[in-house]
Amino acid sequence: MPRPQTKDDLLKASEENYIALNKLIDGMSEKEMNTPFDFSNQPSKKEAHWGRDKNVRDVLVHLYEWQVLGIKFAENRTANIITPFLPEPYNFKTYGVMNVELWKKHQNTSFEEARKLLDESHKQIMEVIADFSNEELFTRGYYKWTGTNALGSYFVSNTSSHYDWAIKKIKAHIKTVSQK
Repeated sequence: MPRPQTKDDLLKASEENYIALNKLIDGMSEKEMNTPFDFSNQPSKKEAHWGRDKNVRDVLVHLYEWQVLGIKFAENRTANIITPFLPEPYNFKTYGVMNVELWKKHQNTSFEEARKLLDESHKQIMEVIADFSNEELFTRGYYKWTGTNALGSYFVSNTSSHYDWAIKKIKAHIKTVSQK
């Protein structure tokens, strides 16, 4: 599916990918769910997240935390506050360090709680997106606090594209487990 360029496409892609993610997880065997992620024998998977996340729970809390960031960022609309998307001291060059901190934060979160958190943040972020007009979402620089970007690009990254990332990662894990 191409990257959403309209509000309707964003809402549709986000919901479809969220449903697909949940179906994938629901279809996992006990072995797939209980085997830790291990991509160490796959040199093409060199980005930090391949080594960071050890299970489905880690993927779900990552999605949740990034959606919380998106929801907070959208609150700038009514507060008329200009703040960066990422919290201090992080920026888009150092967000990998933030991701590790988020990972550490949730090491005592259960899979069930992670799923519940993501379900809640998914509903919230979908409501937030629905509250904006197509113009507000996809006009570059419409809001001063988004800089030269369109607000919708942040939401695409936190919903439909992020769900797609999670699906690919979990599928790669399932494939790895099936080869053992």
